Amino acid sequence: MAPTDPKTDLREYLQDARDVLLWKLEGLPEYDIRRPLTPTGTNLLGLVKHLTGAEALYFGATFGRPFAGTPLWITGDAEPDADLWARADESRADVVGRYRDAWAHADDTITALPLDAVGRIPGGPASGITLHRVLTHMIAETQRHAGHADIVRELIDGATGQRPQGLNVAPFDPAHTDRVERAAKEAAERG
Repeated sequence: MAPTDPKTDLREYLQDARDVLLWKLEGLPEYDIRRPLTPTGTNLLGLVKHLTGAEALYFGATFGRPFAGTPLWITGDAEPDADLWARADESRADVVGRYRDAWAHADDTITALPLDAVGRIPGGPASGITLHRVLTHMIAETQRHAGHADIVRELIDGATGQRPQGLNVAPFDPAHTDRVERAAKEAAERG
C-alpha cells in the first residue's frame, strides 16, 4: 500500500462516514426518514441536518470561511434541537443538498489550510483549535451519528451495515438474537 499524507487519510475517513450516513436514507419514503424512532426523537433526516450545521460551523465559521448555505441552528433564536429534525416544508432534496454543499465547503477548507492552521470556534475557547483537531472531531461526530443512523435504519426495515450491500455485517439470524436474549435473562437471574 502506497503511503498517503495524514490530511488525505483524515479526509477519506470523513468522506466515508458522510457516505454511510446518506445511504441510510436510500429507498425510504418521506415518513420513514423523518419519523422519530427513539424517545428523544432521533430520525435519519435530522441526523443529516445536524451534521450540516456541524460541518458549516467547524470548517466554515471556525476558520473565518463562513458557509452561507445553511443557518447555524444552534445559535440565535432557534428552538432547542432545531437541527435534529426536518420541518415538513424542508424537502429531503434540500436537506441532503445543503449537506453536500456544506461538505464541499468543508473540503475546500481542508484543501486550503495546513493541518496546523488554528481557528476559533464561535463562542468557544479563545485558545483556538487546529484543523487537525477539527477533522478528528468531525470524523468522530459523523461516525457517531452514522452509527445512530444504522440503528434507526435497522428499526425501519432491517437494513444494516456500512455499505448498501451490508458486506461488513453477518447475515440476520433470528437464532443469534434468541441466544443473546437467553444470555441476558440468565445473567439477570444470577445477578
